[in-house]
Amino acid sequence: MEYRKLGKTGLKISNLSFGASSLGSVFHDTREKESLEAVFAAIDGGINFIDVSPYYGHYKAETVLGKALRQIPRDKYILSTKVGRYGKDGVNTWDYSGKRATESVYESMERLGIDYIDIINVHDIEFQAALPGGLQKVCDETLPALVALKEKGIVGHVGITDLQLKNLKWVIEHCPEGTVESVLNFCHYCLNDDELLDYLPFFEKHDIGVINASPLSMGLLSLRGVPDWHPAPKPLVEACAEAARWCNSQGYPIEKLAVQFSVANPRIAGNLFSSANPENVRRNIEWANTPADPEMVAHVRQIIGNQQRVTWCNS
Repeated sequence: MEYRKLGKTGLKISNLSFGASSLGSVFHDTREKESLEAVFAAIDGGINFIDVSPYYGHYKAETVLGKALRQIPRDKYILSTKVGRYGKDGVNTWDYSGKRATESVYESMERLGIDYIDIINVHDIEFQAALPGGLQKVCDETLPALVALKEKGIVGHVGITDLQLKNLKWVIEHCPEGTVESVLNFCHYCLNDDELLDYLPFFEKHDIGVINASPLSMGLLSLRGVPDWHPAPKPLVEACAEAARWCNSQGYPIEKLAVQFSVANPRIAGNLFSSANPENVRRNIEWANTPADPEMVAHVRQIIGNQQRVTWCNS
């Protein structure tokens, strides 16, 4: 496993990293025993960065992950969780107030069974853009609350996450320099969309660590295809499905190619994938440790064609 510096945080994280959303049964029903084994497989395989959120499975992912972490030495992992986006009884809620952010951190630590969070993120800031106060509230209220916890030694570093790269840039530009130490963006550095490349110089200028999530673009780059809730437009779904079928005909799973493509960029510290299946975890680690076939990468991107960089709004 390769380990890369995360901006100015001083942390070195595995280029393939573990996203714990699957532990919350976000994609399909999961078994707790198997979920715990998936976490153990990630750690045993050299993955040292784990990302989660109270939102995933409406607190379930943090709860299940906590059961695993209680059995793993604290120095074996770097943990990231989030504030701002929640859910209960199947209903999504958003609260980016400083008060709720502070409460959320302590609640997450209790579920996770830890007394220190390495990175705390404001989750999916685009939702606050549509609420009173807009993104300025993230700058004026959410982030200062997290910085206060950092000063108390409760959290180590502060970051922001979003699908829309322009929102990450806007918040960084409207906060005191150094407030945001890392960004987590998803579905913008994968075989069908590499828009993250356009923003790397900006993040690097500010010494901000970059984490890329979902090399499979939330299922677009898989033979199984997207779940019903996937927000991608139909032409993009069809183009990726064609690419997946072609890869299958070559005996080279598109999932393998997608993981290899994402982890190869040394300017991106970590690449999050999620699975509650330990065998899938081991398979992803194996894939990440071998280089992609450049001719296959080029052909897949050619198949996707004019659907490259087609994106969607979060939901």
